[in-house]
Amino acid sequence: MQAILQQIRQVIHEAVPGLGETISYGMPTFTLNGKYLVYIGAHKKHIGLYPAPTGVEEFQEAVALYGGGKGTLKFPFDKPMPFDLIRRVARFRAKENAAKADAQAKQ
Repeated sequence: MQAILQQIRQVIHEAVPGLGETISYGMPTFTLNGKYLVYIGAHKKHIGLYPAPTGVEEFQEAVALYGGGKGTLKFPFDKPMPFDLIRRVARFRAKENAAKADAQAKQ
């Protein structure tokens, strides 16, 4: 499990350079510009990816396969880890983060 979490961590950092890391809600959390970007959590049968705060609306096809509730993707240990999807989610959240920062700067 630890090796998979390290791979996910590497994929997220490669997808979005310059991320910070912290622990929030007891989970590893990736931050960008001081804002929460993506949480990950290891569970008994899966790894959870939590692209907070907007959830996974942009990734409806993935929700059908990996959905575990609003804003949650569950990746079971008995299936290959979808690293490309994790990369896409991280990049999407980074774009959202940048757009929100730009909008706030214009106010």
